[in-house]
Amino acid sequence: MKQRFFVPALFFACICAVNAGGNKTPARDTAGFTLFTDSAGRTVNVPRDIKRIAPSGSLAQIFLIAVAPDMLCAVSSAYSPYGAEFIPAYLANLPVIGQFYGAANLNLEEIARIAPDLVIDVGEPKETIARDMDEISASVGIPVIHVTATLRTTPEAFRTLGRLLGREKQGERIARFCEKTLSVADKLMERVGNRKKSVLYCLGNSGLNVLARGTFHTELLDWMADTSAVVDSPTAYGSGNEANFEQILLWDPEVILFGPGSVYDTAAQDPAWRELRAIKNGAYYEVPMGPYNWMGGPPSINRYLGMIWLPKVLYPEYTAYDLYTEVAEYYRLFYSHELTREQFASLTARSLPAGVR
Repeated sequence: MKQRFFVPALFFACICAVNAGGNKTPARDTAGFTLFTDSAGRTVNVPRDIKRIAPSGSLAQIFLIAVAPDMLCAVSSAYSPYGAEFIPAYLANLPVIGQFYGAANLNLEEIARIAPDLVIDVGEPKETIARDMDEISASVGIPVIHVTATLRTTPEAFRTLGRLLGREKQGERIARFCEKTLSVADKLMERVGNRKKSVLYCLGNSGLNVLARGTFHTELLDWMADTSAVVDSPTAYGSGNEANFEQILLWDPEVILFGPGSVYDTAAQDPAWRELRAIKNGAYYEVPMGPYNWMGGPPSINRYLGMIWLPKVLYPEYTAYDLYTEVAEYYRLFYSHELTREQFASLTARSLPAGVR
């Protein structure tokens, strides 16, 4: 369930007073603005010459870092020193404004102080998306737009952002990379057919939280594998559903993926985990992380790294591409970072079958 977001009444009143009678995006005939119809069907007046942008949350942040990193004037969350290694240095020093969905800690006062030209939301549209975007815009007096991006509509989302922000060439380069990656993955999965491997994605300090089949967070896993975790009420949150060990033993998947920071290091020494065939067979791996989780978390364009990496784990016989080459191209395009072989080796040290590269 989406966490609702409420504008503090006092802050809202103050903003209204500052803006002399209300917060609205500029009128249709205001010079310097143009009409933009977003994915929620809203017609919004946006500046013709956009120079400073802010994300509504972490999903949007990853998209905007890829297409126009120099335009960002705020981030939704701070980067760890390790994560900051892979992004342009100045991004780590930008003010943090929180996010509208998920943690629901968007800092309206900070956004108003920073005064970006535009706030951009990217990702899965909620049922209340139009009203949500209108609420933010009315609260800070700044245009807010939504661009829908699912796993398969990501290329068009980048083209839309490229046109909107005057970065058509970069948007097109990224869109083509995504289309190529999708095409390769589609052909590979056609060859796999009904021989998908059963996979359980475990996370949390004890490894007993699982990502269950049929959620936005398992969109990639459900496509490329037979997701073992099937529960009555899959959570919409990336922390997953709580499970007990008896249930995990019943699922007994062929392959286990451990989330970063979970129990990958200790599973093989734990008598309970050793009962599972994936642990017995050494078919367990830690999802790479840097600066974001390659399988999602947040479930944004970082899943394209998962789309490249996961087949190397599950179906290496069908993967003719060189993993480092593809991953390095991703880091170059999406993070403006030249990934060294040493960094790649560190990222994937616990994430690949022996002999697979």
